[in-house]
This record gives sequence, C-alpha cells and structure tokens, in this order.
Amino acid sequence: MIVKDWCSFCGECAGVCPKNLIIVKEYNLIFNDEECKDCEICVKACPIKALEKEE
Repeated sequence: MIVKDWCSFCGECAGVCPKNLIIVKEYNLIFNDEECKDCEICVKACPIKALEKEE
C-alpha cells in the first residue's frame, strides 16, 4: 500500500483489515505486505482516500 502525505492515522484501515495486517503506531502505518491478499478493504475504508494499492 501507498500512504499519502495527508493520512490522519485515524486507524479506520487497521480496523477493517480482515487479517489484522495494519498497525497504527506513533503517526505511522505499519503494513505486513507479505501476508496481504490485496483485498483493498483498507483502501475503500479510508475516509480521506489516503491509501492506494501499489502497482
């Protein structure tokens, strides 16, 4: 995932990840990319569209 500069670290993405692969810690999002199945639920849940799928 790509986190845009305007991410507010609200945790919405972490809250919806079905595999709990996102952690919000000290104004940083930590992704476990190796286990991510690209379901994009986190991308769709972001209220300010600060996430996007990496190509």
